[in-house]
Parts: sequence; C-alpha cells; structure tokens
Amino acid sequence: MTGRDDAADGLGEPVIALRGVTAELGSRPVLRGIDLTVRRGEVVALLGANGSGKSTAVRTVIGQVPVTSGDVELFGTPRRRFRDWRRVGYVPQRTTAAGGVPATVTEVVSSGRLSRTRFGVLRRADRDAVRHALELVGMADRAKDSVDALSGGQHQRVLIARALAAEPELLIMDEPMAGVDLVSQGVLAETLRGQVAEGVTVLLVLHELGPLEPLIDRAVVLRDGCVLHDGPPPKAVGQHALPGHDHVHPHAADTDPAPTGLLS
Repeated sequence: MTGRDDAADGLGEPVIALRGVTAELGSRPVLRGIDLTVRRGEVVALLGANGSGKSTAVRTVIGQVPVTSGDVELFGTPRRRFRDWRRVGYVPQRTTAAGGVPATVTEVVSSGRLSRTRFGVLRRADRDAVRHALELVGMADRAKDSVDALSGGQHQRVLIARALAAEPELLIMDEPMAGVDLVSQGVLAETLRGQVAEGVTVLLVLHELGPLEPLIDRAVVLRDGCVLHDGPPPKAVGQHALPGHDHVHPHAADTDPAPTGLLS
C-alpha cells in the first residue's frame, strides 16, 4: 500500500524516502512493499501492533536491515551511497547506554560526537556540544556518573543526548518512551519540542502517542508489513485505537533488540 503523495503541498524536500521496500528477517517477510516519505521539518510517528514492521522499517533506513527490493534514500541520496551520517541522529530501542561496557555519562554522549571529529579527537566545540546535549535532557548533573548507576528513564535520556550531540538534521527514535518514568517522559517530550522548533526532522516509532501527540504532524500505521494508514494521527492515542490493532507475541521480529547505534 502507498503512503501520502510525495507531491504534498507546503512541505520541504524528502529527507527519508522508501519506495516499494520489502525486507525479510531470516526467511520471514517483515516489510511488504511499503512507501514512506518524511519531508524536511516533519514529525512523523510510525505506529502499529507488535510485529507490524515498525522497528524494521527504521532499521532499513539506517542500513541495519538489508532491503530485499525497493529503494531507500536519505537526503536525496540512495542509502547505499549515503556517507554523511553526522546529519542523522539515531536512538535505538531497548538498549543500555554503554552496551555493557563501563563508561561515564559524558563518555557515552561524547561517542555521538565522533562523526563530527577528525581522528576521534574532541575539540572545544565538541565538548560544548556534549555539555549542551546533556543540559537539554536534564542530565548535566550526572555527567561524571557511571551509566550503570542510572535508572531506565535516565538511560534513555543519555541515549537521546548521544544522538543530539552530533547536532543532527534528522532524528530517528525507536520507542523513546518505552519503559520510561513519567518525569523522564516529560523531559524527553520537552527536549523533542525544542528540536522540532529548531527545524529538526523527526521519525518516531511509538507504541502510542502519549505526551508526544501535540508534536506529531502525521501518523503512518503499519500492519503485517504494509501501510494501513498515512495521514492525521488517530484521535485516540492508545494502541487499542489503532486501525487493525491485534496482539502479537512480544518476541515477534519487530521487537528484536535494535543495534546500539549508527555506524558511519
């Protein structure tokens, strides 16, 4: 099924474009010829039941799931030729901030700045960007702490700060509110509001819209690897209000743990 017409009025050029994309995990089809366009300045929510293909779709965008057929473009460049990953910030689904490696909050967030450095050497501008990213997510006071000492919500804030440290033009977030306490949800919603105000393009995988609902321009609902809806967000924000909602085993392909970050 096809998403919204690429020629939509009043929007910028495509930042993400999937055209007829199919993908498999193992030998099981997960995406079945989807079209998805996210234009500059848009905030698009990718919704659907567990196993519908949401996380697989964003992982095809960043090159961590191979495409069986169809085309994927980033900033007008075929993904296979795209190299300017500093323009993209990625927040993966359900992962620890340091991936099991002992590290401080600052060290983890600094790793998000490496795509803008030469030979991995952080300069003053890089350190300032890291500090600013921590301030945005309310974690500046924990900068020297080990990430092992953080709560789940604080872990998520660190992952978002890591993505923001590169000052990306496109922010892709996979279930950023999953398992996050109410305080952290409020902080993350406010952080995202600030990014949107600065013109950052956002693609979010969400279980439900929740506190991010006011920011969402458009919702794309997937079911069984196909686009079921592409347009205004559903009025009811819970997953039970989504078209074609059903329950799928939580270990379906779409909920496999995502990789820990972007590789350039």
